[in-house]
Amino acid sequence: MPYRASNRYLEGPYAPVTSERTETRLGVRGRIPPQLNGLYARIGPNPLHVDNPAVYHWFIGDGMVHGIRLRDGSALWYRNRWIGTDSVNRRLGRPVAPGLRHGVSDVVNTNVIGHAGRIWALVEAGALPVQLDAQLATERHGYFDAPLLRAYSAHPHRDPDSGELHAVCYDGLERRQVRHVVVDRAGAVLRDLAVPVRHGPMIHDCALTKHYVVIFDLPVTFSMGALLRGEGLPYRWNAAHIPRVGLLPRAGAPGELRWLEIEPCYVFHAGNACELDDGSVIVDVITYPRQLARSRGGLDDSRTRLERWQLAPESCAVRRQTLSEERQEFPRFDERRATHPYRYLYTVGFDPQMRAGQPLYRHDLRTGALARHAFGAAQVPSEVVFVPRGPESDEDDGWLLGYVTDLATDRSALVILDAALPQDEPQAVIELPVRVPLGFHGNWIADQS
Repeated sequence: MPYRASNRYLEGPYAPVTSERTETRLGVRGRIPPQLNGLYARIGPNPLHVDNPAVYHWFIGDGMVHGIRLRDGSALWYRNRWIGTDSVNRRLGRPVAPGLRHGVSDVVNTNVIGHAGRIWALVEAGALPVQLDAQLATERHGYFDAPLLRAYSAHPHRDPDSGELHAVCYDGLERRQVRHVVVDRAGAVLRDLAVPVRHGPMIHDCALTKHYVVIFDLPVTFSMGALLRGEGLPYRWNAAHIPRVGLLPRAGAPGELRWLEIEPCYVFHAGNACELDDGSVIVDVITYPRQLARSRGGLDDSRTRLERWQLAPESCAVRRQTLSEERQEFPRFDERRATHPYRYLYTVGFDPQMRAGQPLYRHDLRTGALARHAFGAAQVPSEVVFVPRGPESDEDDGWLLGYVTDLATDRSALVILDAALPQDEPQAVIELPVRVPLGFHGNWIADQS
């Protein structure tokens, strides 16, 4: 592809930072809730080097994790660290990290979670998970505690009752199957089931109910043409791919999978899912009418909708209901309610162009009420996470945490909102002397009691 000097995903709020920082003097406005004892970590692309911006895609930059450690009402530190993949360590002159390797690309940049008492950086379709230490430095590469050499997922979902992680995993090198993988609470792989598909679909997320894993087999698939043209991300909209949603019994064989055809659309992210008394499944999703049909560097500039899909496994019918027409992404909820009926869903305003500030939304799925927090005309929030006040507190009794970038000052802050009153002023704003580039996903990793 011809050389092009500019790429919006390398500029402005997306621009990579050039160094790792440790900051222990953080300004705080308001009061940090003393119950927040743990680490807020978020990951995203932060390429060390780009030869040709024309072929750079937002999804493929070297991963960098950003974390703030909270304890007893204080912000102890902020750290940002590159994920120690082989290519990053070579460029930085660092030793190779131990562990297994898999995939053509070693980029790990999409999610960071706590599981089995450890911190894991995740990506889909290629490299293995990377284990981080408490200071966010890379410890090793590996498929949790299993000797597997297979692609994992950026979006596993934890069953709050069993502690198991369920994921639907795809690999660009294996375009005729995806895999349902279950990892137990200690890090052992309990299930690794191949599910036949066609065309190599990009399945970024899945959903989980008491009895099913929900599989989104939608029309973004592997593109040999994009690969041969030298595009950074070889996945494109494929109008020939039949869009469908699968209901796979959590312990079932591929022959028990029910496929339900649906109108063409694409889903990157799902909220919660659960089963109704009539045997149907509901799942809340952010939908795009099309995606990756035009853009070579990031997302197509198309409108999103928050929808509820009701899936009937017996009749294979799908009922789509629009819950909100607001332009939004990154749905999160109280994950103690995963697989159970729930009331509140949190999203943030999303515009790939990032021309102005964006709000946070709280959707009351019982009443239809929409609350919003306006951060400011030049304030752009990343995904927020819900942290409950305590293990038995109500669904909205807790806090929303997320990084917010000021487009005017080129700096970021961790903002803490009362989840019950998200429209109110923040309970605390932890100001950073640096910018956190706009990226992907993160989580609250509570201290072990």
